[in-house]
This record gives sequence, C-alpha cells and structure tokens, in this order.
Amino acid sequence: MDQKFLLVMIMIGGLLLLLAVAVRGEMECLVSFLMRGLLGAMGIHLMNFFLASQGIFLGVGINFLTFLTTGFLGIPGFLGLYALGFYKLL
Repeated sequence: MDQKFLLVMIMIGGLLLLLAVAVRGEMECLVSFLMRGLLGAMGIHLMNFFLASQGIFLGVGINFLTFLTTGFLGIPGFLGLYALGFYKLL
C-alpha cells in the first residue's frame, strides 16, 4: 500500500469518527480525545527537549499522526511512539 494512501485513509477514518461522536451529542468523548492529543503533543515536545539535552536525537515529531496516536491511545500511544523512535535508533 502506498504510504500517502494509508495516511489519507487514517485521516478520513478519524474525521468520520469525530463527526459520529459530535453528531451523537457525546461531546465528552470529543473533548477527551482533543485533550489527550494536546497533552500528547506537549509531552512529545518536552520529551524531545529533555532527550536533546542528553544528546539523544529521536525522530518523534509533532504532526497529525502523532496527535491521532496520543489522542486515541493516550499514554500507551505516547510510549509507543518513543519505543518506535528508539527502535529506529538501533
């Protein structure tokens, strides 16, 4: 599968899920998702800053996919992103 196609499919799926949650009136789930995503982005920024001060440079950036990962999975998603970054470092 082409990587761009997969990215587009993930974005469409996420948008459909957000739309379904918003239409049903359960704004609590949407707010929770957005808070986990924002806190995950802040955590990535802080972890990258800390690791850079220690001389470790990982390829974990803040983008749409990392926002979705931390938004849906929370702390396990955050840890998974850094596990993948360390795996790439090997």
